[in-house]
Amino acid sequence: MRHFLLTVAALLIAGPAWSQDITLPDYERIVLENGTVLLLSEKHEVPLIGLRAEVRGGSVADPEGKAGVAELLAAVMQKGAGNRDAAEFASASANVGGRLSVSADVDSTSVAAEFLSRDAELMLALVSDVLQRPTLAADELEKEQTRAIGLIKAAKDGDPNALMPHYANAFIFGDHPYGRPTTGSESSLANITRDDVLEYYTNNFGGDRLIISVVGDFDAAAMKARLAAEFGRWGPAAAALEDIPAPPKAPGGRVLLIDKPGATQSYFWFGNVGVALSYPRRAELSLANTVFGARFTSMLVTELRVNAGLTYRARSVVDQRTQPGPVTVRSFTETSTTVEAIDLAISVLRRLQDKGLDDDMMISARNYIMGQFPPRLETASSLAGMLAFLELNGLDRSYIDDYGSELQAAAAESVALAISEVYPQPDDLVFVIIGDAATIRDQVAKYGEVTEMSITEPRFRVPPAD
Repeated sequence: MRHFLLTVAALLIAGPAWSQDITLPDYERIVLENGTVLLLSEKHEVPLIGLRAEVRGGSVADPEGKAGVAELLAAVMQKGAGNRDAAEFASASANVGGRLSVSADVDSTSVAAEFLSRDAELMLALVSDVLQRPTLAADELEKEQTRAIGLIKAAKDGDPNALMPHYANAFIFGDHPYGRPTTGSESSLANITRDDVLEYYTNNFGGDRLIISVVGDFDAAAMKARLAAEFGRWGPAAAALEDIPAPPKAPGGRVLLIDKPGATQSYFWFGNVGVALSYPRRAELSLANTVFGARFTSMLVTELRVNAGLTYRARSVVDQRTQPGPVTVRSFTETSTTVEAIDLAISVLRRLQDKGLDDDMMISARNYIMGQFPPRLETASSLAGMLAFLELNGLDRSYIDDYGSELQAAAAESVALAISEVYPQPDDLVFVIIGDAATIRDQVAKYGEVTEMSITEPRFRVPPAD
């Protein structure tokens, strides 16, 4: 699954600015005999086609101790496929002005492509090759492995905040599949062999796992026939797709302190397990999170940046997946003001929980949400991605079609209920902090039992199990 945060999922809507009658364009859903799902929507305004293919699986299917296999595979898949090597494959799409990329996330591996309608035959052949006939060359795998490890090391030196989700997910989810770093860690990446990548591909790629969404300037009947010819005979994945259980709430009052000696800033994250995409009060949650920390004029930014001058940015994120993902507050501050900033962020959370949203906040949040979506879904590619997202997560078109009216119908009382159901109480908070442990160790102990690890550790969790 693409990692759709609440702040993004709230924007995946097509229609004019502020309307209760927001609907998706018409599209056709076809299931081929091998289980492949096709989603087709003609859009003839411009001669462009957007395509999104999703293969169910993703990092949740990484083998134990091999975190990062799915993402490594995705990187190597586009380094040669069919009868083209890496350079030939890249130039084939670039020479016609097309774009093709492969990426892996928690619940799926994705292929995204955008191209002129006149080049559909070539680009569909490239998509077919990258999915069904990737070369997975050993030398390209070694390059991507080295690059992935290098990026993690560079982040630890220059931008440790980029790694915060890996430390945090490992800490709150533990051995649950959501606790595995999608990118892998230095230690897990170093343990991955080409045989591991080949085995993952065999086990997790096949027609029964495939969703292909195509939007743009094409004839639906001809596109259906072409996709059926390309993918209709693709056999099933060798392994069954495992159901992912709902993760339990993490015990509160715990702190993971990642020691970065000499750090002049502390990066902090606190929260717990939240809710899934199926959460029924999604409109209310969108409104609450927009006001709390999902926009630049949020409560968190106003207090931590504007009023207190403790940080440049602060935000709240509700990460909704097939199963509940994390709900978090994230920011950074100077080392000397670490506890002051965390305490202030907690007090803002308490205020949200105690007072909810007033009428002015509700109106402002509605206008903000409904004013943001047009650029997000005005292209064929964005529409293709959204249709694939719905199919991947078992959601029907009402998820979009009813959203505007749900936002309008939301009341302060129902928003308050969503806040109480989703945001953890202060006693249930779990904290992850990256900073100079010698300076802040004793101070952050006020938040709970401290577990400490060095940022130089080649993994993201304690004990070393990723």
